[in-house]
Amino acid sequence: MASFGFGDMIAKLKADPKVIVFTEGTDPRILEAASRLLAGYFLKPILLGNPAEIEKAAEDNGHNIRGAEMIDPANYDRMDEMVAEFCELRKKKGVTEEEARKTLSQSNYFGTMLVKMGVADALLGGATYSTADTVRPALQLLKTKPGNSIVSSCFILVRPAATGDNEVMAMADCAINIDPTEDELVEICGETVECAKIFGVDPQVAFLSYSTLGSGKGEAVDKMRNAAKKAKAKYPEVPIDGELQFDAAVAPRVARTKCQGSPVAGHANTFIFPDINAGNIGYKIAQRMGNFDAYGPILLGLNGSVNDLSRGCNALEVYSMAIITAALA
Repeated sequence: MASFGFGDMIAKLKADPKVIVFTEGTDPRILEAASRLLAGYFLKPILLGNPAEIEKAAEDNGHNIRGAEMIDPANYDRMDEMVAEFCELRKKKGVTEEEARKTLSQSNYFGTMLVKMGVADALLGGATYSTADTVRPALQLLKTKPGNSIVSSCFILVRPAATGDNEVMAMADCAINIDPTEDELVEICGETVECAKIFGVDPQVAFLSYSTLGSGKGEAVDKMRNAAKKAKAKYPEVPIDGELQFDAAVAPRVARTKCQGSPVAGHANTFIFPDINAGNIGYKIAQRMGNFDAYGPILLGLNGSVNDLSRGCNALEVYSMAIITAALA
């Protein structure tokens, strides 16, 4: 169990307020979340778009956004500076000034440059466009953290428990890497462990498979067994085991039968999936049938705090992800 709640994150942000840019400034869900954030005085939103259109959308939907900063990519007083920095960042691709201006007219690229230039601390987008359209600008402009080779993602799943503490799990990678290699799985593990800690989880990591410690055979089993072995060597302070079937990872009775003596089996709370198929299906089963709230995808490995929204998100999810994204900054 972990005592996850937004109170700790909000307290952290009140002590050190952040600026977050929303790439879709006229979207009613964004406006509702921004209104709520403004009322809390712990997070300053920047809304991208034409100010007149943003104000009209807010008025039409009954949202008070007084105090929000609105920036129109078509009329930005630091655009020349932004274009110059963009060209420098993309010089290996031979990007011209004209191409840079055209690209920066897109809110996802413009917003990412605001983070790169330090105008904003974090970015949240994707309410109306794909994950790829959020990740691509971040990869091109912010790049991965030193020592990282990939961007990955995790979901934090939270379910209230009768004891008063919430049940919290981390699952990765459920949204970005289609079929990660052994070494990529090790990197995903390390990033997910650090993310889980922010949410009050004491990570107990299971590398998941259809096999438990050699009970099954196949390349997919070998991949997870080898990745778990490498992760144990790289992160000796973290309890890690694998390959494990999900029941052995979470059920003490099954663990006693299948893998007695495992440091993780029976009480795992951080799960590394073999590929995106398993990960995406797994977190959605937990969310829909296990009554967990799912927060994510939380992007990991970037040299900046950028997160993606589901196109099916509601205003509460936008609000929650804004707090998480800013706290990660």
